[in-house]
Amino acid sequence: MESGEPNVDTSVEQIVEALRKHMLENTRLRQENGRLAAAATEPIAIIGMACRLPGGVRTPGGLWRLVSEGADCITAFPGDRGWDLGGLYDPEPGVPGKSIATEGGFLYDMADFDPGFFGISPREAMAMDPQQRLLLEVSWEAVENARIDPTSLNGSRTGVYAGVMYHDYGPGTSDGSLVTGRVAFTLGLEGPAVTVDTACSSSLVALHMAAQGLRRGDCELALVGGVTVMTAPTCSCTSAGSAAWRGTAGPSRSPTPRTAPACPRAQASCWSSASRTRTAIATGYWRSCAAPR
Repeated sequence: MESGEPNVDTSVEQIVEALRKHMLENTRLRQENGRLAAAATEPIAIIGMACRLPGGVRTPGGLWRLVSEGADCITAFPGDRGWDLGGLYDPEPGVPGKSIATEGGFLYDMADFDPGFFGISPREAMAMDPQQRLLLEVSWEAVENARIDPTSLNGSRTGVYAGVMYHDYGPGTSDGSLVTGRVAFTLGLEGPAVTVDTACSSSLVALHMAAQGLRRGDCELALVGGVTVMTAPTCSCTSAGSAAWRGTAGPSRSPTPRTAPACPRAQASCWSSASRTRTAIATGYWRSCAAPR
């Protein structure tokens, strides 16, 4: 047979077999594409929650009562953090190192931490950023709230995603990676440990990343949320000063933190355990609450 001429030796059976393989491969690719598309939009189930919020809120139910009753959770600056409360206030907006506000949203029980429960020495606990201590507590509670024994997650592909934007406790303890790393190390979790700092959207971005990680199979379960504990009044002064320079706070406007942008930022931690919906149903952890797509 000369070059370029069709191969007439190819049988009908060979052509049919080639077409059959091609059609089977197309079917497989369509099924794989459908599986990936479904995984990318699979709902995420929130199977457990825990929180610490101003106003003495220590549970999700407490938060609901606070909101439904319209209670006021703004209180005076805490007196157990070594702040110079007498010299911190100045009615003149924009004074460096001063605050025109004397109240804010604070957690008053930050010193109430049981290090022995987590196998941490008292000396190490003193050096830990309170945000680490707080996330350890709410992580344990969120897992228990999902009716899971926290010790059973040791060695599991459980991820930790946290929004953290303040790092003012001291070098080597307030680094963002240490906050989620502490939770993962203490509980023995082997999924991703990710700390997100995108300012006010940190927790929302952490939730988005956790959902992506669950859908991609990076982890089977995820602890996700955020934490803010101000251990120094610096950010309160900065917030008040910035608001004053913008002309949104001052003697002619109410300096009360309930209404003015000059108030110190509130402290809190909200934490949840999440899973893919089908995984939650299969394992019996379904709690009838799912995050939106």
